[in-house]
Amino acid sequence: MQNLPRPASVDRTSETDTYDARDLIRNGLKADIVLDGQTYTLRITRAGKLILTK
Repeated sequence: MQNLPRPASVDRTSETDTYDARDLIRNGLKADIVLDGQTYTLRITRAGKLILTK
């Protein structure tokens, strides 16, 4: 399995990990994310929105 990027360095006020979507989507098009054997696709649209599909 591919190593995920480390959370971005931010001022933390909670225990939530923070990732920059562009670090996950290195080729600028899409990234596949696997959860419990199910593959999801994360895309950044031309308008700068995120879309997660199964």
